[in-house]
Amino acid sequence: MNTDLQELLRIGSLAVDQAAAVVRGKVVGQVTGKGDRDMVSALDLIVEDRVRSFLKRETPEIGFLGEERGGENIDGADLTWALDPVDGTANLVHGLPLCGVSLGLVQGDRSVLGIIDLPFLQRRFCATDGNGAYAGDARLTSSATASLDAAIVSIGDYAVGAAAGERNRRRLAVTQLLAERALRVRMFGSAAVDLAWVASGQVDATIAMSNHPWDMAAGVCIAREAGCAVMDADGTPHTLKSSATVTAAPGVRDAVLKLLQDSKALVP
Repeated sequence: MNTDLQELLRIGSLAVDQAAAVVRGKVVGQVTGKGDRDMVSALDLIVEDRVRSFLKRETPEIGFLGEERGGENIDGADLTWALDPVDGTANLVHGLPLCGVSLGLVQGDRSVLGIIDLPFLQRRFCATDGNGAYAGDARLTSSATASLDAAIVSIGDYAVGAAAGERNRRRLAVTQLLAERALRVRMFGSAAVDLAWVASGQVDATIAMSNHPWDMAAGVCIAREAGCAVMDADGTPHTLKSSATVTAAPGVRDAVLKLLQDSKALVP
């Protein structure tokens, strides 16, 4: 299909407008567990259903994948929207403002468009493939930090659910080495926040040992277009098939990859 990314950015932005307005209403509604130490709120479902309905009407030829209700028309689709209706639900439920609406557009296994809205911080980030990344009218650039000991590095949430202990060994090893080598370590509890802030240069790198398309599709496009290195844990370019999502300012890329390599030796 002929892909007009700027037109799709306009349509996606309208969808996120609706989603952000619902989130700002703060009516979380019923909170239901979904597995070990995970949750979904009524608000997540309302946002996902509203965005899905809007995009199905405006772009019926494009598939849709939502975190909460799964995929629709994604088999064989050239393009697929990927939505996390509230990235950082646990933060939202506890009254913490670090959460966001994350809407990406995926072509094959590559993110080509991203919109992240942080409703309680009143900031929106967006990008399309080859056209740069922006917060409002301001073009984003990654930080100029040149050494890990001067860097603020955020990490993704620890694993929960089946085999969480085993899966967290590498995460804990990474945390240990970051505590020894980085200026500061942060866990914000939202991949949308992590990726938006590394794109804007507020954070120098972010390491998530996971890669769900609804979590990452928007943010990896934004970070890449801001000049960040966006990689798998082994340094290969990030795709939706990657096992991890590692994003770094160019000046700390090599140090972050070395740390990830060194962390393997700490895992029994």
